[in-house]
Amino acid sequence: MSLSNHIASLNERLTPTERRIAEAVLKDHTLLTYGTVSALADLVETSSPSVVRFATKLGFDGFSELQQSARKEVSTTNRSPSQRVRSDESVEPNQFKIESAVHAAFDVLTNTCLEAMAAPILTATNVWILSGETSRSGAIVLTSGLSMIRPNVHLVQEHSTGRELCGALPSDVAVVFDFSRYRKNSVIAARTLSELGVHIVAITDGPLSPLSSLTENRCELEIPAVGPFDSSVPAVIAAELLVSQVVSEMHEKARDRIDRLELFWQATDTFLNYMPPTNKLPAT
Repeated sequence: MSLSNHIASLNERLTPTERRIAEAVLKDHTLLTYGTVSALADLVETSSPSVVRFATKLGFDGFSELQQSARKEVSTTNRSPSQRVRSDESVEPNQFKIESAVHAAFDVLTNTCLEAMAAPILTATNVWILSGETSRSGAIVLTSGLSMIRPNVHLVQEHSTGRELCGALPSDVAVVFDFSRYRKNSVIAARTLSELGVHIVAITDGPLSPLSSLTENRCELEIPAVGPFDSSVPAVIAAELLVSQVVSEMHEKARDRIDRLELFWQATDTFLNYMPPTNKLPAT
């Protein structure tokens, strides 16, 4: 039986406190899958014994058994790409999910949020950019944009993480993109950098993300499943807005570097000298 069905079967027997717990976990199953008794209790402003009693009322031996059941349910929802590709989702729901995630991203990425994330990038000696697989598009966009306006921007490759990060300094910043299913390499690297005193900026998907405990300087995006894979659109939006924020705060420094870059592009004949055809009708 699903968690929602467990709760529905006991709906009228739940106390007001238990109803608040139920509303919280139904809204966000990760409160159970990644959270603790005390964290859930604090969120709904109750006690840890009340959370345990809620679990036993649902028919579980305790919170741990309830958590195991919730993890199994979420693992079914957060299907792997091979499972998702066998589903029968149509295009229209995917379009709706992307549109919803885009609006949610703009709600999260306020001026205050972007200013806070940009601040350590402006003064860092090095900017290290790490990501999981599904968030890599955002990491690439951020690396490309920042490297055009400031020096010492590094996109860390998973196979060489240790070699690349062994020289990280407390004056550096690491911008880490990762969403559920969290990539072990990016999370462990971020934890190690944090322990070394490197400032962490996290672009992730919720307060119970393993990255969220490393920094208060983060944004939490809605990441919809689109077909077999998670959407990369919210991560790209975050990256583009963050680059724009850094440019606006660097002022002349950013413009001067872009001007020098343009000179090199022209000197090396980087771009194709192309004019589209005019499609004129032949003379008669």
